Parts: sequence; structure tokens; C-alpha cells
Amino acid sequence: MATHLTDRLSGLVKTMRGQARITEGNVQDMLREVRMALLEADVALPVVRDFIARVKDKALGQEVAGSLNPGQALVGIVHKELAATMGEGVADLNLATQPPAVVLMAGLQGAGKTTTTAKLARHLIEKRRKKVLTVSADVYRPAAIEQLKTVTAQAGAEWFPSAPDQKPADIARAALDHARRHYFDVLLVDTAGRLAIDEALMAEIRQLHAALSPVETLFVVDAMQGQDAINTARAFKDALPLTGVVLTKLDGDSRGGAALSVRQITGVPIKFAGVSEKIDGLEAFDAERHAGRILGMGDIVALVEEVQKGVDLAAAQKLADKVKSGDAFDLNDFLSQISQMKNMGGLAGLMDKLPSQLASRAAGADLGKAERDVRRMEGIICAMTPLERRKPELIKASRKRRIATGAGVQVQEVNRMLNQFEQMRDMMKKMKGGGLMKMMRRMGGGFPGMPGMPR
Repeated sequence: MATHLTDRLSGLVKTMRGQARITEGNVQDMLREVRMALLEADVALPVVRDFIARVKDKALGQEVAGSLNPGQALVGIVHKELAATMGEGVADLNLATQPPAVVLMAGLQGAGKTTTTAKLARHLIEKRRKKVLTVSADVYRPAAIEQLKTVTAQAGAEWFPSAPDQKPADIARAALDHARRHYFDVLLVDTAGRLAIDEALMAEIRQLHAALSPVETLFVVDAMQGQDAINTARAFKDALPLTGVVLTKLDGDSRGGAALSVRQITGVPIKFAGVSEKIDGLEAFDAERHAGRILGMGDIVALVEEVQKGVDLAAAQKLADKVKSGDAFDLNDFLSQISQMKNMGGLAGLMDKLPSQLASRAAGADLGKAERDVRRMEGIICAMTPLERRKPELIKASRKRRIATGAGVQVQEVNRMLNQFEQMRDMMKKMKGGGLMKMMRRMGGGFPGMPGMPR
């Protein structure tokens, strides 16, 4: 995410190390790097000019406190101004109205409105405990209505049927009436998108807005569009009283320009960010945390949230009780640990949230290969019988050949997986005997087997 911007800005600390203060002389070089980084990230030129002026004004002559060097001091200023550019704090949906609260989703075709509508429904159900209804007013795109029906079911919300031969305004009014009569808290309206901005699209969405009087009008924009996202944002801002922005595909955006530009262009806060293709891959946008990720500081809060969301606490407690009681750690437990890691987004998903200094220590690891190895181990265990999973000691040569054939791998791969399982089982035995701290000291506090990590 925003890797180009991260690489350029994190290099500032190294270039200014050893100087006593930020001065007119040395600040020019730093600001040139910042300007180039922002322009390469496809940030809108007016936003770049304003950002550079603010950073220069606050940086010049600033004393470098404590153990900070000028590069670190500048990064602190840049971090603060990045957060200010994208909006202060977290701006959640304002649902303080007589139910149902209507949320209108606007944006161009391909921006991800339909999937974002379902993700937002999931967010409101899980985080705000709301009863949510969705409806599609997109009567132009083939299968748009069916797509919303499918993803709404995945989100656990309810869907209001509509048909291509209906008028969007009629669909919206019927859905609103249904939501009132059935006591829904929120109505999410997915609107039609076009391949480009045109007056017909704007006239239709203005009509929908007038018919619904939504409490929130969210502009959904693809973060990977760069400068095009800015032009689209400006057009929708002129046509509608926007209340917030949803940035989609932020996980695939290596430049970061849209996130930095769209807030200033529209004048409304970024409320949500799409961070994965999963139905729960929508998170409330926090400008400070996103600024930290851009600067290579990572997002430890998001990492903790990901772990809390992905870990089955009941299963973890059950495993802990099993180990403590002396019961053998078996292949079912090993498979459960693999599944828990996958639920947390896999190795790549976790690495993305680490500070760049920590992530770089594992840069030698081939994460793609590691992910494939994990999937292969899962396949091998699934090719075993329930008895073999409970009693791995039964797995001899003939059973290994059968398991390898079932999993589509070589026998050597089965042997490798069983060796890794034995290492994990030995570790569990040491935990049972109270040797966990001794084991941690031997490991040097690091992660064994990860290239570049301490042992």
C-alpha cells in the first residue's frame, strides 16, 4: 500500500542524520524529495503545493528535541500534515435520524459500489448492531441487481428486489416504504455508475437524492485511479451534497495519491477504506494511522484488530487446556493453527501492517512461497483419515504414499510436513513443562525459520 511514497519519505531520515537543526539551507533538499514523492504518487498538484507550503512553514528553524535528528523531526511534521490533509481522526456514519437512515452510494462504474454496499452492510451489522436493507437502483448494468443480492446475502443483510424495467426513483421510493414498514435501521441504495461522467448520470442521481433525502451521500472512488479519481470527485462534489468518501482497492494502491487528494478536493472526510476483497474487508478510515503506514511506521493497531478478529478465542483456550492437561498435540490442532493464520490475512496481510524496519528484517523471506507451503500442508492434512490426524504415529510408508496421492504432492512433501508438525509438538511439550520462557530465550525473542529474523 502506497509503497512508492513510503520508500521515498522513509529515506529522508537517513539523508539528514547528524545535523543539529532544520534550516533554510537543508530544508530545500528535504522538501524537494517530499515534492517528488507526492508527484510520483499521483497527488493532485494544488494539494502538493499546499502541503509543501505547510510543511516548510512548520519545519523552518524548528529545534530538534532530545535524541531526534532533523530527518526524524521532519518526518514527524510530515506525518502530522499527512494526517491533516486526509482529515483529522475517524469520521463515522451519522445515523442520528428517524429510522430508516438512508445512505446513498454514488460513483463511476468499476469503482466497486456494489461490493462496497455489501461490505458497509456487514460493517453496520457487526459494529453498529443495525438491521440493514439494501436495494439496487442500477437498471443499466447487466446482472447488477443479482450481484447485489448475492453479496448482500454474504454480508448477512436483507435485500429488496428490483427489476431492470423499473425507474430508479420508483425503486428507491418502494424500498424506503418497505424499510419503514418493516422497521429497518438503515437503507443502503446502490446507484448506477457510468464509464465516464455525463449529465444523464448526474441528473438521475440528483433525482434519487431528492426522492430519498439521504442522511449520508457517500462517494465511492477507486484509489488506484490517481488523477482520474480527483476529476471524478470534483464532478460529483458539484452535483451532490456529499457527506463522505469511501476509497476502494486501497490494498492494491502502490502510489497513495487518491487518499491524499480526495479529502481536499471534495471537502468531505474519507469515512471508509476497502482493504481487501473479502466481505469484511472494509474498515473505518483513520487518517493518523494511514499516515503512519505511508511513512513506514506500520499500523500496529490494525494488526492487533486483525489478530483479534481472526483468532477463535474459544479454540485457543481449548488448545491451551489440552496442552496443560498433558493430552497430545495432534494434526487436527495443527490444522486449526494453520486456519487461524489464514483468517488473519496470511503472512503477507500481517507483514503489510508492520513498521517498515521490522518488515525489512524479513525481506529475504519469500512470502509467496511461504503462503504456498501453508496451503500445501493444509491439503496434505485434509487428505488424511480422522484416525491418522488423531494418531500421526500410524502414518508409515504405505499411508504416506496414499496421502501424497490424495493431496497431489510427492511423498517428500508429506515427510516435510510431518517433520514440521513434530517440531510444533515438541514446542507444545516444552510449554506444558513450564519451559516456555527458556525456549523464548534460546530463540532470542525472534521467530525461528524466518530469514532475517533474530534467533
